[in-house]
Amino acid sequence: MEVILLEKIDNLGSLGDRVTVKGGYARNFLIPKGKATEASDANVAAFEARRAELEKAQADVRAAAEARLAELAGLALTIAAKVGTEGRLFGSVGPADIVIAAAEAGIEIQRSEVRMDEPIRQVGETEVGVHLHSDVNGVIKVEVVAVG
Repeated sequence: MEVILLEKIDNLGSLGDRVTVKGGYARNFLIPKGKATEASDANVAAFEARRAELEKAQADVRAAAEARLAELAGLALTIAAKVGTEGRLFGSVGPADIVIAAAEAGIEIQRSEVRMDEPIRQVGETEVGVHLHSDVNGVIKVEVVAVG
């Protein structure tokens, strides 16, 4: 199915690109979420009429993400966790724990914006990726300290 992208989507394309995707992906995700529209002649004409408006909206969203990244620049989160022998945690520190610690520090981060390959299982300092926009990525420092 051929669609016109209404915003930049990672690994697919940017605003205004005509891409071919599987029908289910288009019908169940892209079109209902307003990320794309079917590439019919009428929709192409309507998109070209709205192109400047969509580009401005996308630029505003990116500017807001960059402003949030500037807030996160010096952020160092400290998370207290129960620790067993040899500095290993009794559980792990995951994205939800990082979101809670950031909220306590007064910074709003969504769980889906935290990028971790695996949960933190050791005491110490770790850098965690933050994906705020398709073009805006950053890093925050998370320090896990032993409690008790």
